[in-house]
Amino acid sequence: MLPRLGPGTQVMSWISLSDEVAAIRFLLDHGDLSGPVNLTAPDPVTDAAFTAALDHALHRPDMPWWRAPAWLLRAALGEGAGELLISARVTPKRLTEAGYQFRSPTLSEALPAELAR
Repeated sequence: MLPRLGPGTQVMSWISLSDEVAAIRFLLDHGDLSGPVNLTAPDPVTDAAFTAALDHALHRPDMPWWRAPAWLLRAALGEGAGELLISARVTPKRLTEAGYQFRSPTLSEALPAELAR
């Protein structure tokens, strides 16, 4: 059981560990690709969706009403709370255009695979 952070509507980008390692290897093998490349999965999710998927993958009950209010996070973490409360919809456009194929492109695929290790 994990609480939603603030409103839970903030968008976050994520990537599985296996995809991150594979993407780095892919980029090392493709030296013709230069400049910044976003290492994120192609499907950003909201904090609420991430929390629900993680609870499901951990076989825990999902309690969407349970929240860590934004004011409490700001009081406890100060400016650091902004990292948990802002949206960042980042996508791997250059990585996918270069031909990288994600092993776990969705959170529902990634979490069970990563947590099984």
